[in-house]
Amino acid sequence: MSGNKLFLDTNIILYLLNGDETIAEILDNKQIYISVVTELELLAYPGITDEEEKAIKNFLSECKIVSINIHIKKEVIRLRKKYKIKLPDTIIIATALFLGLPLFTADMELRKVANLPLIFYEID
Repeated sequence: MSGNKLFLDTNIILYLLNGDETIAEILDNKQIYISVVTELELLAYPGITDEEEKAIKNFLSECKIVSINIHIKKEVIRLRKKYKIKLPDTIIIATALFLGLPLFTADMELRKVANLPLIFYEID
């Protein structure tokens, strides 16, 4: 695995932006990768304030944002047929797999995906 690189699910970023210090410690000195889907989910969230949008954009500027390519599309189709996971989650999973990076998430449903390097974050 890629020691100092992590691929983040949207929920992890939301917890971080809401002040989760444990996540901040885990992410310290890591290269952060996210899917373009996560970028869209964060910025299109209904009702975000100008201040929240600024914080999101500031965080995103520190991330490597990965767009969808033909390889990710093929993996999305395979995963969606096999696991019946929501499309945004499937795109995020397929992107992490394409990059060969562990997916840092708090979404229990993603545990069912075989061969997905996962760092699972349990919420208290």
